[in-house]
Amino acid sequence: MKKVGFIGAYDKTDMLLNIAKVLTMLNNRVLLVDSSINQKAKYIVPTINPTVSYITSFEDIDVAIGFKNVEDIKRYTGTKELQYDILLIDCDIPERIETFELSTANKNYFVTSFDMYSLRRGIEIISEITTPLELTKILFAKEILKEDDDYLNYISLGYKITWNEERIYFPIENGDLTVIAENQRVEKIKFRRLSTEYKDSVGFIATQILELKNDSQVRRVIKSLEKGV
Repeated sequence: MKKVGFIGAYDKTDMLLNIAKVLTMLNNRVLLVDSSINQKAKYIVPTINPTVSYITSFEDIDVAIGFKNVEDIKRYTGTKELQYDILLIDCDIPERIETFELSTANKNYFVTSFDMYSLRRGIEIISEITTPLELTKILFAKEILKEDDDYLNYISLGYKITWNEERIYFPIENGDLTVIAENQRVEKIKFRRLSTEYKDSVGFIATQILELKNDSQVRRVIKSLEKGV
């Protein structure tokens, strides 16, 4: 089972649902774990009887809400080993980095935009990391500016992290937020009308998680999702 961490204060829920949808379309059993403070998934993923902690299924994706670690999820499911191929863990609490043992994850991402709350809160989270982590940046930005990336590198100096050279960008003013809000209202994961840049970034992350040599399978899945298949 692969474990992938998504660390940071920026909202990641919709991005993770889109990534998870691609992964499930490629025949992977995916559990998306929302361990964030606000637990946004509780409000946008439909469920019949929400409780303090629960797992619900949404478009072939299992979504876990209210759990503090993997052992709690195992107890909830009544299994010694989780029956998933991939765990995607949304984390914006320093303690969860430890309790979900993200230092042993197959891959970890740091997700942020360049507003001061996302940056400073994100840095506050990684400042409390006690075990060295290698992180790949996922940056939500209107424009790709070297100065912004340099600033992030500067304010993260001295902490127990190593940045991968690659950076993944998502546009924040390409109409994607409007499409995502519509998808939330109809309770569907749709790729139609999302920007090419957004879909390319989702596909790139899915390809990385699956450790594929090329993205041809992922691109075919995204094309089918664009058609609503």
